[in-house]
Amino acid sequence: MKRAIQLIRRRAISSIPVLLVIVLLTFFLLESASGDAVDAYLVSIGGGDPSLVQSLRQSYGLDQSVIARLWLYLSSLARFDLGWSVAFDRPVLDLLIERLPNTLLLMGSATTLSFGLGSALGILAGARPGSLRDRLFSTVSLVLYAIPSFWLGLMLSIVFSVELRWLPTSGIETIASGRTGLARVADIATHLVLPVATLALIYLALFLRVMRAGMAEVWRLDFVLFARARGLSRARIVLRHVARNAVLPLVTMLGLRSAAMLGGSVVIESIFAIPGFGRLAQEAVSGRDAPLLMGIILVSAVLVILINLVIDTLYAWLDPRVGASETAS
Repeated sequence: MKRAIQLIRRRAISSIPVLLVIVLLTFFLLESASGDAVDAYLVSIGGGDPSLVQSLRQSYGLDQSVIARLWLYLSSLARFDLGWSVAFDRPVLDLLIERLPNTLLLMGSATTLSFGLGSALGILAGARPGSLRDRLFSTVSLVLYAIPSFWLGLMLSIVFSVELRWLPTSGIETIASGRTGLARVADIATHLVLPVATLALIYLALFLRVMRAGMAEVWRLDFVLFARARGLSRARIVLRHVARNAVLPLVTMLGLRSAAMLGGSVVIESIFAIPGFGRLAQEAVSGRDAPLLMGIILVSAVLVILINLVIDTLYAWLDPRVGASETAS
């Protein structure tokens, strides 16, 4: 436990300059882009006179220098103030708090489902490498992983929502349903079936292939041959020896895919009209809302760092050799 706490502390401290670099790079990249929120607003209303443009730029603080705006933004961040959304005319923090739970629910459900089923199917495939079951699972996983997520989401929606009418087509819950308690939970779960299935099927295939490949490598190691020579049952060798050692690369892949799934949620949230984090980023880009986009990128970076911190801790718990050199110094 002490070693894990030291590892978390070291990684957390090292993430501070990473966040600072992300903030600076994002700020200057957005500054170098053509157009801003005022231009987007003028396009939406069909133009405006110079006095209106000057008034809007003054109210949004766009008439100041780049360094002045950077200093203002950094000083606001120090007070945990992410600024004001120009497109929504609301505080950025309020928008993020409103939208983020939907994306975390979508990502968490899809990640848990894909990791659990992918690991289990990978163990079944890797229990007998080269068998008919192994070839079947590997072929199906390759097909699933090759399917674009937007196409799979649309096909699932057409089949189960339009043709069969079993599931809702869009949204996170029924609008103005007035449901509370377990009824609302069931309604949200029903709306999440298709988007979660779309994400989970794609990443399930990846976890299956990684687990199967890891087990195929472990089968060749000497300690597995020794276990078989001792007369241990195949089920015990698979679960207690082969799968346990093959799960380490899978944990690493879990961290990478969890971070990538945050970006992949943009497509899924757009297809199923889920008011989540990814869709909010799309709206911020289309509205050229720099403060909102900065807040989204910053919170996304924090989430990625937290995910990798959890994965590093889990990896250190599974393999005591990981992080030993860091905590020893």
